[in-house]
Amino acid sequence: MLLLKKIKKILRWMVVVFLGSTILSVVALRFLPVYFTPLMFIRVGQQVMEGKEIRLRHTWVPLEKISPDLPKAVMASEDSHFLSHHGFDFKAIESAARRNLRSNGKRRLGASTISQQTAKNVFLWPGRTWTRKAFEVYFTALIELMWSKQRIMEVYLNSIEMGDGIYGAEAVARSNFGCSADELTSGQCALIAATLPNPIRFDSSRPSPYVIKRKARILHEMKYVKKLPREGEDIGK
Repeated sequence: MLLLKKIKKILRWMVVVFLGSTILSVVALRFLPVYFTPLMFIRVGQQVMEGKEIRLRHTWVPLEKISPDLPKAVMASEDSHFLSHHGFDFKAIESAARRNLRSNGKRRLGASTISQQTAKNVFLWPGRTWTRKAFEVYFTALIELMWSKQRIMEVYLNSIEMGDGIYGAEAVARSNFGCSADELTSGQCALIAATLPNPIRFDSSRPSPYVIKRKARILHEMKYVKKLPREGEDIGK
């Protein structure tokens, strides 16, 4: 009986510590730049294990120093309802589930929103386990509650993998196009967005016919995507 009470007390403290530490980290990163992510460390570890030269290019820049066409491009490509949902696009999830059932598991299609991808990139590790997915749901709910849509997009565009050892808008702009992130054209933004399903396989500096085709579709869809409002502006406008 005494042992059971001790176990319950330890579990309660573990829950308190977990909730406290995760909430504090989300609050802190509402204001602080995200210079490193778990995926960056994982990729560096893989490079070391394979005897490759360490390749990690990442420069944090504020949202106002990123071309406004890039948020439009990633919304057109990854999450067209980003400005209206609260972290989860349930219609997209239902649609993806139906398509996955029809494909008999041969090709798994996801429906992760930009908010979910941001939560995964910043706080978690890659993977498809139910445990990791549960943590993703938890952190997505936290950032949607505590961050603005502008902050979510800012962190997303600065932390997402955009090539081999390339992370974020400024790094991909410098590495692949020889310009800064705020100088990217709409075509270059669409090209970057076209590679995001698999930025290791697809290269925005040397686009394959498939990537070029996706770029054209994204450019078309960008016409119907709202521009990301500035911080403090009404999202609904």
